[in-house]
Amino acid sequence: MNVENGSLWINTVGLPCYPAWNGDREVDVAVIGGGLAGILMAHFLEQAGRKCVVLEADRIGSGQTKNTTAKVTSQHGLIYGKLMRTVGRDMAQQYADANREAIERYRILIRKYGIECEWETCGAYLYGTEKERELREEYRAAVELGISARMIDHPEKTELPFPAKKALLFERQARFHPLKFLERILDGLEIYERTRVLRVDGRTLITDRGSIKANQIVFATHYPFLNMPGYYFLRMHQERSYVIGLEHGPRIQNVYLGVDPNGLSLRQSGNFLLLGGGNHRTGDEKLGDPYEALKRAAEQYFPQASVRYAWSAQDCMTLDGIPYIGKFGKQTDHWFVATGFQKWGMTTSMAAATILTDLMCGRKNRYADVFSPQRKTMLASAKTFCEEGAYAVVNLTKELFAFPKEKLEDIRPGTGGTIEYEGKKVGVYKTEEEDFYFVSVKCPHLGCQLSWNQAEKSWDCPCHGSRYDYSGKLLDGPAQTASVACSLQDPVKGTDR
Repeated sequence: MNVENGSLWINTVGLPCYPAWNGDREVDVAVIGGGLAGILMAHFLEQAGRKCVVLEADRIGSGQTKNTTAKVTSQHGLIYGKLMRTVGRDMAQQYADANREAIERYRILIRKYGIECEWETCGAYLYGTEKERELREEYRAAVELGISARMIDHPEKTELPFPAKKALLFERQARFHPLKFLERILDGLEIYERTRVLRVDGRTLITDRGSIKANQIVFATHYPFLNMPGYYFLRMHQERSYVIGLEHGPRIQNVYLGVDPNGLSLRQSGNFLLLGGGNHRTGDEKLGDPYEALKRAAEQYFPQASVRYAWSAQDCMTLDGIPYIGKFGKQTDHWFVATGFQKWGMTTSMAAATILTDLMCGRKNRYADVFSPQRKTMLASAKTFCEEGAYAVVNLTKELFAFPKEKLEDIRPGTGGTIEYEGKKVGVYKTEEEDFYFVSVKCPHLGCQLSWNQAEKSWDCPCHGSRYDYSGKLLDGPAQTASVACSLQDPVKGTDR
């Protein structure tokens, strides 16, 4: 059976199309980004009497919303024990309550509008063999924060097809089809697709199709494309993870996440079992092909199953493990941001929409402090901040001084790499038909060196996560330059700066 390109979600729902922006005008609120977070914000703001326009560079739901595994859960890995230690009980309580409320808000919206989106209430399990102490710490923290959780001392009683020493269950969590939900909350919104915001000057958004003046602006673009104010490029990196959709596998009721290194994620969607894993920092593909690793795991644990879908996601990881939701910067009272969702975009999108709606309407929100981009987190994340800075320095140095050993003739069909050609550094992909595509390996965002991702045939930035396909077309930001394709005579592109 052929493996479908793209996620299960995008292959089973056709979202409506919207026109591109054209001309110049003034609006009340401009939401940049048409993923789940941006659409929920526009929906709630419209409900509050605010007139919004949504501007999407590609298609609605075309970013990480279509690539999620769509677990709607307040169980975000080993988070609550860490929060209790680093930011204290009060902030940990805010985080827990915001995500618990987000799940209930989904239930309310689904009932209110009669949304058929395959919503299923289920349990969410963390499991592991090597991190028993951390799982017990997480359990104690969850119970103290009022979360309905149970420690499972006999994981063989779960649906896992492999052994684990301990498992932690959060009750009354959920899973759904994200694009079927998104499709139903688009009604009544003013949306413009294929409209890329190039820059923002005060209250004016400059797009590739005209300008817009807005009283308030929301950046819901996954990773903010503006470097200042906010300096989010110093406070986040991006990670990739991978999923395969298995047909003819066993059916499981609950959702699972392994906390050990190389732990697997499992959840059911209709007739498909989704098996995920292979996490790594974007631009750091040292562990081989993640899809092949997932397929080997499927063959071992589910030999009767066959792979029907395969896709990947990209997640923004913050210094302290908490998303940034609130004012974009200290001096930009009319700019707002929602980013750094870690790997939990479903509940965080809902939490972000409710928090920002309150803030933009002048209402106090009781969860705003823990997510504030201006929070004081240096003590909790100083070590991570230094590591991020060192990582960027290494990759900037690589761009400036390291010269590749490979030559053009060393590149095999179906592969790519960075080569030296007539004294110049350039990236090249060689097709099976032995055609060549050349790219500049200098990331336009801040100048780090792009690295070749063989599994997905893309050029990825290890500093901040921008990605380009083998031909040089932009896949993921924060870079804004649409293409890094080049000729051998002119191998260096400019930057976004």
